[in-house]
Amino acid sequence: MKFQVNRDVFSEAVSFAVKLLPQRTTLPILSGVLIEATDAGLTLSSFDYEVSAQTEIAAEVEESGRVLVSGRLLADIASRLPSAPVVFSTEDARISVSCGSAHFTLLSMPVDEYPTLPQVSESSGSLPAEAFANAVAQVAVAASRDDVTPVITGVQLEVSPTSLSLVATDRYRVAVREIEWSAADSITEPVTALVPARTLTEIGKTFGHSGTISVAITSTDERELIAFQADKRTVTSLLIKGNFPPVKRLFPETVDNYAVINTAELIEATRRVSLVLEREAALRFSFSIDGLNLEAIGSEQAQASETIDAFLTGGDTVVSLKPQFLLDGLGAVHSEFVRISFTKTDNPNKPGPVLITSQSSKDQAGADNYKYLLQPNLLLR
Repeated sequence: MKFQVNRDVFSEAVSFAVKLLPQRTTLPILSGVLIEATDAGLTLSSFDYEVSAQTEIAAEVEESGRVLVSGRLLADIASRLPSAPVVFSTEDARISVSCGSAHFTLLSMPVDEYPTLPQVSESSGSLPAEAFANAVAQVAVAASRDDVTPVITGVQLEVSPTSLSLVATDRYRVAVREIEWSAADSITEPVTALVPARTLTEIGKTFGHSGTISVAITSTDERELIAFQADKRTVTSLLIKGNFPPVKRLFPETVDNYAVINTAELIEATRRVSLVLEREAALRFSFSIDGLNLEAIGSEQAQASETIDAFLTGGDTVVSLKPQFLLDGLGAVHSEFVRISFTKTDNPNKPGPVLITSQSSKDQAGADNYKYLLQPNLLLR
């Protein structure tokens, strides 16, 4: 094999191929990147049986062939090469990488032992990449990081002929975002796919500026996977097996009692007042006609409080919330103002979950269909 390729294009392609691979793999061969050179150019692929990545780039191929090489090592080398064309060649088990005055010799890995990448089925639909990336960033923060319950470490994608809904929960909060998309003719009824949140987050970042993303959901007896494609790049992921909890039913239809607050002011006040809190402690939020008072009783040595403007509709309300969970929700509200709504419970003395939504202005609700429900042990109520 021998080819010459643009240094920046090659570095970006290798980086993309290894980005989703875990730092440590049970089989060393799965840490490799498969490079295939043909008359059409180069194809770089990676696969660890759970996630695969593949990209095609242009190159001057002098001699076609296939080779498997350590992915992260090649990515480190490619990112530090001088600004000159890269000449890549193989002889027996040795790989030569030359660029300007730099030269590297690497050992190849046994390409015949590398697994076959999963086949991508026909597209289930497509949507704007930027909208998808924003939605993933808003929702994935609410997914659980505790592998004890794998089903809630994912983001549930719910596909219909007209919309794509993303849902995540870690038992203490639920985030939902709905976006429009163009479904394929084969999508005649709702389809769900539970995607690992870490993988989906990387996919959102990777494809965020790709124009349009094509999504394909494959369900066979052997495996269930989802594929994302854009700009000659493809990422596939195995889906998490199990039943995602029906958390959408926790959201109320309407809420009469709510407050509208400047988002940036609430974020800054929450960060300041929570400085004195012990870890895992909650902040006390008192909403009244006079505004919002934040209060932290950290310890005998330190307490804090602050009052900011709030426009209240309905009666006075006091709630206690973990500051980081609140900040996660506020950070996902991409609007100048935020609406915090107070839901009711059967017990009139116990406040229900707090619902956070975007607010375009003091009087106008947001239009991005983002909802974030927050209360400790929300799913255990």
